[in-house]
Amino acid sequence: MKVQQISLQEDDWLESISILNIEVNIFLLFVSPDFNSKREVLGFINNRYPEATIIGCSTAGEISDVTVKDKTISLTALQLDKVTSKKASIEILDMNCSYKSGEYLAKNLYNKDLRHVLVLSDGLNVNGADLVSGLQSVIPNVSITGGLAADGSNFNKTFVINNNEIVDKTIIALGFYGDNLKVGFSSKGGWDSFGIERLVTKSDKNVLYELDGLPALELYKSFLGKQADNLPSSGLLFPLNMREDEDSIPVVRTILAVNEADQSLIFAGNIPEGSYVRLMKANIDRLIDGAADSAIEANKEQEESSELAILISCVGRRLVLKQLVEEEVEAVREIIGEKPSITGFYSYGEIAPFGEFSPCELHNQTMTITTLSEC
Repeated sequence: MKVQQISLQEDDWLESISILNIEVNIFLLFVSPDFNSKREVLGFINNRYPEATIIGCSTAGEISDVTVKDKTISLTALQLDKVTSKKASIEILDMNCSYKSGEYLAKNLYNKDLRHVLVLSDGLNVNGADLVSGLQSVIPNVSITGGLAADGSNFNKTFVINNNEIVDKTIIALGFYGDNLKVGFSSKGGWDSFGIERLVTKSDKNVLYELDGLPALELYKSFLGKQADNLPSSGLLFPLNMREDEDSIPVVRTILAVNEADQSLIFAGNIPEGSYVRLMKANIDRLIDGAADSAIEANKEQEESSELAILISCVGRRLVLKQLVEEEVEAVREIIGEKPSITGFYSYGEIAPFGEFSPCELHNQTMTITTLSEC
């Protein structure tokens, strides 16, 4: 595997792309919604590399090496020498299609040589938890990682890149095949829970109506104080820690939208009735430590350094870390070493197992890392 990673700026992107000197099989493009020339960039790549697979999505910040930028494209070009790949995509109508969409993608990608699936999804019209469940129903023993596209902290419109198209309401999955692929992955957080644990007494998949019999939005606002005026974006600073039962590993859920009419909260993933939730808040040091812990877990199976590390971190982490945001990327670099190229983006949700022997989950507010190499 050969990797070249470039950060494209608005005023000199053509010159930057021209330095590519490998036989590219795959392009990964993590694109700022404010990058005005994105269609021109995509058209150029499609014309110059007609046989290459091109996937990507919109972001809440682009990760290139150890920098976090806005109004750029984090472009990564891959030349696979021993591993093959295949892309599948599906357009969805609404969140209710998420599970079947996962099934469809997995069925299209599956064969006995499938080793890993990278998923990039619309960030506002997909139930990420159902998507993951649908994928796993068909390929339970194949590792899956990825994330939900973002639109800064605007929660207005996200998009994915599907070869020559920039579209919303679409999910893309890229399968990697062959025993020569080495992949590592992990997802860690670093948030602190506070307050009492509350029972989910009324919900419908990813819509939360009541906690302990009280209207969910009213109760949630009571904790936020003045921050409640800035919902849903301020909800990124106060996610929920959710556990389905005594034995389950807690996952984090972040608000995508609110409904004043029925006092509900809408999340990227499911909040089942009978589960328990607690409010969470940020601890900057623990967030950075969480990124380092994720890197340690993702890198532990690599006998030698990987060639590529894909970092997908949550927009909420960026809003909390502010000017310190690059410290979580630098913490990853310190663990994985200087060899791997680093690319990635800030997302509306992260898809990965917690570690090697855990099932894949939809996460919020985590640093999710995928490492790839050929052996």
